[in-house]
Amino acid sequence: MPPVITGVIASLLLTLNILFWCILLFAFTLLKIILPIRPVRKLLTAILTLIANAWVSCNSGWMWLTQKMDWTIQRPSGLDKKGWYFVISNHQSWVDILVLQHALNGRIPLLKFFLKQELIKVPIMGAAWWALDFPFMKRYSKAYLEKHPEKRGQDLETTRKACEKFRDMPTSVMNFLEGTRFTQHKHDEQQSPFTYLLKPKAGGMAFAMSAMGEQFRSVLDVTIHYPQGIPTFWDFLQGKMQRCTVIINEIDIPQELRQGDYDADEQYRLNFQLWVQKLWEQKDQQLQQLHHA
Repeated sequence: MPPVITGVIASLLLTLNILFWCILLFAFTLLKIILPIRPVRKLLTAILTLIANAWVSCNSGWMWLTQKMDWTIQRPSGLDKKGWYFVISNHQSWVDILVLQHALNGRIPLLKFFLKQELIKVPIMGAAWWALDFPFMKRYSKAYLEKHPEKRGQDLETTRKACEKFRDMPTSVMNFLEGTRFTQHKHDEQQSPFTYLLKPKAGGMAFAMSAMGEQFRSVLDVTIHYPQGIPTFWDFLQGKMQRCTVIINEIDIPQELRQGDYDADEQYRLNFQLWVQKLWEQKDQQLQQLHHA
């Protein structure tokens, strides 16, 4: 089948899948809004999660139908669908999201991605992410905070409020530590010390730890490699991405990093940044091995 036809079919299946599950999702979300009774809301949250997991499973279904993909996925044994995880990954393409969901769905709780505040405006999907309690983050630059000191700490408070919602139900909090997709231009512009990665931003992860660090079972460190080069989303839909390698490592969280004040405690902030830096060095080495395999 010509790639363009494959892309059209995959796009149609993707769209139909979104519309079908969003209708159910928004119906139960409306009930959750108008029935502010805690036990009922907890039940409806569980139903919304089941809908989202089914949605992700159907994504894997249409991918299987339209993509002749050679998957290489290495997972740790003993992953728990009833545990709490903090998931990190390198970020190269919008395809990463479908790859992560495909590799982890049904093995750990639903992935809740840290999203930029602007993404809530995305038609349909923004409302779906909001309904599923995805944490929307608004980051302020140092220059902005110097002019508006009253905004200092609001991003931390937003993260904490989002994570508070995850205390009652097993959740996988997902964060792309690079904050944006890798490009060579961005890599050169920030003078990244890594070969295949941008500099990691430890703040969001540290804020989540301060909110619910004792609940997280571990960190799942995911490395995604596209042997044929980083695909665009349209390349992926056309079936041009024929190979994908996903390596998932489970990493213990040092006890001293599970709780702390990233903003006020300079030593805690330094220790957390050094830990993340080490994780990123290991990931860069792993990507180097994959590129030369």
